[in-house]
Amino acid sequence: MRAMVLHAVGRPLVAEERPDPLPAPGEVRLRVEACAVCRTDLHVVDGDLGDPGRPLVPGHEIVGIVDRLGAGVTTPALGTRVGAAWLGRACGRCPYCAGGAENLCDAPEFTGYTRDGGFATHVLVDAAYAYPLPQVENPVEAAPLMCAGLIGWRALRMAGEGRRIGLYGFGAAAHILAQICRWQGREVYAFTTPGDVAAQAHALSLGACWAGGSDVAPPVALDAAIIFAPVGALVPKALAAVRKGGCVVCGGIHMSDIPRFRYGLLWGERRVVSVANLTRADAVEFLAIAPRAGVRTTTHVYRLEEADRALADLRAGRFQGAAVLVP
Repeated sequence: MRAMVLHAVGRPLVAEERPDPLPAPGEVRLRVEACAVCRTDLHVVDGDLGDPGRPLVPGHEIVGIVDRLGAGVTTPALGTRVGAAWLGRACGRCPYCAGGAENLCDAPEFTGYTRDGGFATHVLVDAAYAYPLPQVENPVEAAPLMCAGLIGWRALRMAGEGRRIGLYGFGAAAHILAQICRWQGREVYAFTTPGDVAAQAHALSLGACWAGGSDVAPPVALDAAIIFAPVGALVPKALAAVRKGGCVVCGGIHMSDIPRFRYGLLWGERRVVSVANLTRADAVEFLAIAPRAGVRTTTHVYRLEEADRALADLRAGRFQGAAVLVP
């Protein structure tokens, strides 16, 4: 197999030839068709999430074909197209798992962080965390759904049933979530880096009723806001934009420090909450809804060996939508 491997934080990934991995009991091996590049991958290679141990193959928005089964696995079957996501395995025994909150598991495994991921031609996946994709015809278009879509969906559910939704940071997750919101009959207000007219135009093309810089107040009070940009200074800005009783959801796994702000921004029963990881139930629910909502991802394809360029382009905001690696 070929893989792009992280050996040191802040250093380029290294292209390596490795023996094809063999699945352990309960695992399947995927022949990777596409792996989207997530902002979390940037946090992994930059060391923002702590040292997971290396060498490591990043990547967790995976679509592939099951080409080998571990002992005891009957589902998914050989030849099945499946997706794999950030949560690679939960312990199933801790109080969080027992309470249906496996996203908060005390002893989780994360794809592309604590176990090798999809920046490769092959990857091992726990069979219980492989999601069948029977309706998917284009693996490139489906790959961003496996994290940008899933975490966006969980964030939207936590935001509540409000009609006016603000999305701060209009990247991969927001461009999917905007389509879901419009399908649900909600209004989308998109906030971008000040002056990023390309991102604002992209938001408007996907049905946002308003788009502007994050330094500008929206024309109406929002029912909820979801922050995807890893910028803590956006929290007080979003609180100022939501109505009394509104909610601000922090959708990223990593964010810069939130600055001190006056209590008046929080008063009025406004809430600030975070989204942590996802559950298998989130994935099953969202992957059934996405085709019904007619979600279409905007993708930019890179060869596997161009993983560093894809990461650099994501960091610099050189494209709209999502980058996708294709072996």
